[in-house]
Amino acid sequence: MSSVIEKRSRMSSDDRRDLVLAAATSVFAEAGYHGTTTDTVARAAGVSQPYVVRMFGTKENLFITVLTRALDLVMEAFRSALASRSPETSVETALGDSYYELAQDRDVLLCLMHAFTMGSHPVIGPCARDGFLSVFEFLRTDGGMSAAEAQEFLAGGMLINTVLGLRIPDNAGVNPCAAEVTDVVLGS
Repeated sequence: MSSVIEKRSRMSSDDRRDLVLAAATSVFAEAGYHGTTTDTVARAAGVSQPYVVRMFGTKENLFITVLTRALDLVMEAFRSALASRSPETSVETALGDSYYELAQDRDVLLCLMHAFTMGSHPVIGPCARDGFLSVFEFLRTDGGMSAAEAQEFLAGGMLINTVLGLRIPDNAGVNPCAAEVTDVVLGS
């Protein structure tokens, strides 16, 4: 009688890294930087905590990697929006629509929001600041916006972040003020 041995397919190191980063993004989004441990990330990813540390070194490095990926997603969305924009669509509308679409991923949205509150952190602060300034520079150069237009666009984006982060649209059906804010900020 022969026994059948099932071989589990092994993930490539890139796939495992992506798995850990996806788990880290979710955990950081939920608990913030200070409320997250590498052990929590490891459990969420289904790997060992020493494996996470071996892969990223520190929680700080892991967060920087998550933040960099989130900022890259914003820039990719903006580049794609400009490349596919029809002549009748304004730059602001194309970029705004692409950002709103991206912001539907609450984990990415919340990781960016957490990072943008950490300006005094000696490592995360500069990374978040550089990312934000890269977006501003992109709006000015590639988007062709004036400084005032870029400022207005970013202010609107931060307002969208706040409204979505607070889940105000979830309360629009029961709270008239939430309904009005949702309509004014996000449109119907």
